[in-house]
Amino acid sequence: QVQLVESGGGLVQPGGSLRLSCAASTSLFISYYMDWYRQAPGKQRELVAPVTTGGSTTYADSVKDRFTFSRDNAKNTVYLQMNSLQPEDTAVYYCHAMRGGRDYWGKGTLVTVSS
Repeated sequence: QVQLVESGGGLVQPGGSLRLSCAASTSLFISYYMDWYRQAPGKQRELVAPVTTGGSTTYADSVKDRFTFSRDNAKNTVYLQMNSLQPEDTAVYYCHAMRGGRDYWGKGTLVTVSS
């Protein structure tokens, strides 16, 4: 079992940037499929940044060219760099891991984009 802890959320003005981090408590981190989801108030949770172990990364259309996913296997951590943030990016952002058909979720970190 793996525990995921997100950090880096907060209040930011439109056009600003934030970097989210997700630390995983496992020695098998490299074998986990990792991605980020978000859930805005009153909306369903949506996938933001999938990651493939093959190294190819794609993003939701709503964040393409603004968000960048990365992972540091030496630190058991994944990141989500978010630039040009807009009010519609306001949501709780969740780190998600999958391995062996099992899903694991962090508790989430709140990102609020407002002037």
